[in-house]
Amino acid sequence: MHPLALAGLALAAFAAMEGVAWLAHRYVMHGIGWAWHQSHHAPRQGLLERNDWYAVLGVVAAIGLFLLAGRLESPALRAIATGITAYGLVYSLVHDGLVHQRWPLLRWTPRGGYLQRLVQAHRLHHAVRTREGAVAFGFLVVPDPRRLAAQLRARRGAPPA
Repeated sequence: MHPLALAGLALAAFAAMEGVAWLAHRYVMHGIGWAWHQSHHAPRQGLLERNDWYAVLGVVAAIGLFLLAGRLESPALRAIATGITAYGLVYSLVHDGLVHQRWPLLRWTPRGGYLQRLVQAHRLHHAVRTREGAVAFGFLVVPDPRRLAAQLRARRGAPPA
């Protein structure tokens, strides 16, 4: 397979992970997997939280894809595994580092633009500490925080601002 096609496949896998992340966050983490994810909506106690098991599962799945790609000698599957792994790395750096300030080198608050909007949307997601009622389940595709705040007010029965 041509290197540009492999790069495109990796980028497509990276992009597709936003949909996978949204679905997993909405229907697994805020569904049957709430017992783990609930720790992420509560004040953190110590370095780790139960929700971190989702990251462990993601790493195990990515390693499994790389092993399968090697076993099958499949550059295409390796490219897909690379895109998925890149998404996981960006997620860890931005979500855990920037948004939740879990990594010391990323402890700063953006003062405008896309990253500020991402942080605001995620904080609005965390405004709800229950399984239901949350907004903004995605990660890189960020809805307008004003629209998310209006959704939260509507769900709480408050009049629109």
